Amino acid sequence: MIEVEVSNRSGVDVDTAAAVELCRWALAAEGLDEGDLGLAFAAPEEMRRLKREHLGVDEPTDVLSFPIDAHEPLSDGVPRQLGDVVLCPQVVGDEWREPLIHGLLHLLGYEHGPKMERRELELAG
Repeated sequence: MIEVEVSNRSGVDVDTAAAVELCRWALAAEGLDEGDLGLAFAAPEEMRRLKREHLGVDEPTDVLSFPIDAHEPLSDGVPRQLGDVVLCPQVVGDEWREPLIHGLLHLLGYEHGPKMERRELELAG
């Protein structure tokens, strides 16, 4: 099972159970059913800082991904560390499913483009 460590630092209520369920479902659809995932909900100020520090762009954003070893071969007994997805509820509002899937796909190595867009539509349907 995908173990999801959730942190809500956004200052607003979030349906974390539904988000965890979506993460597990989407990752299983991508062939992953074991590993560790970090899922954080952050306020716009934190998202702005993270985007500035990691991407060099000074603005808040909807989702950021910090991949570790999604599909990399691992030694026996070493748990898979997928990485972290950070989502800003204040930016995405009630439409959080697609940005969350977008972030998960980045953890798995997808880059922006038609292939990623198609997969997002298939999963967010």
